[in-house]
Amino acid sequence: MGRAKTEEKVRINRILMIDGEVRSGVFPSINDLAEKAGVATRTIERDLEYLRDMYKAPIEYDRVRKGYRYSEPNFFIKSVVLTEGELFSVALFDRLLEQYDNTPLAETLRGIFTKIAGSMPERITVGTAGFGPRLSFVSEHQGRIDAEVFSSVFEALKTVRTIRFDYRSLQETHHRERAADPYHAICQRGNWYFIGHCHDSSEARMFSFARARNVTLTNKHFTIPSGFRPEDYFDKDMGVFASARTVYTVELLAADEIATFALERQWHKTQTVEQRKDGSVYIKFTTTQMPEVLRWVLGQGHTVKALAPPELVEMVKAEAEKVRGMYA
Repeated sequence: MGRAKTEEKVRINRILMIDGEVRSGVFPSINDLAEKAGVATRTIERDLEYLRDMYKAPIEYDRVRKGYRYSEPNFFIKSVVLTEGELFSVALFDRLLEQYDNTPLAETLRGIFTKIAGSMPERITVGTAGFGPRLSFVSEHQGRIDAEVFSSVFEALKTVRTIRFDYRSLQETHHRERAADPYHAICQRGNWYFIGHCHDSSEARMFSFARARNVTLTNKHFTIPSGFRPEDYFDKDMGVFASARTVYTVELLAADEIATFALERQWHKTQTVEQRKDGSVYIKFTTTQMPEVLRWVLGQGHTVKALAPPELVEMVKAEAEKVRGMYA
């Protein structure tokens, strides 16, 4: 901790001590406060000025009792104490919430943010307006989630009840009625999914909140299987694409032209990354999410080559042939 931060922390503790003494009704004098804090009387005088200026404290000197008191007994210090870095993070919070505008959760979080901002002293303004055109956020595209869908699914999660809903999968052109027992919700980069027992397929499936509509809660309660583990159905490092459970060892080779990007990226918690003499970068990790890996590899074009597993190599070849056929 730097000297300036240490001094600020000491001052805040002193301010809270002064507030406690004044609030206790003992009418402390400047000398009393200076002795208790172990500082000079001039320091306490500056602290009292700070209380009046920053916190609008109605603190006044009582000539009869020869000490300080609050003229408004109900006054209290809004004592949310933040470092400069924490205050900057709070200032960014509202802008970061733009990534979750597809859900009603955004408004709830904004309400919490407003309460936090309201607890700051009046002279501290929490906001990003001062950054003007020098601050931008690029969010991933997200499916729009109906507020009723969002609240109904979470109510089902909380009350352990079966839901009925209309759902359109990636392969279908229209919605059809489904029934499921929601076990667990997942948020992947602002997109929401839930894992649940699908009554149609009689197995655990992954459902997208954005592809569901007309969700209704039934009166039927269910029991989550004792052996159910959410982490078996998705990979936190690669994301959510399918309810795959087979673990593969993925090996990729990134061309030297994107070597810096490949070396600095955190691919996976199991990753091995090393640069070869020709400048290319070898990447190795394990995951269950082969479709997600395939999508990423294809997105890099000629700069990334799939080396293993054989299933991934064949998937890339097949997709490349399909693309080639489109332009033949």
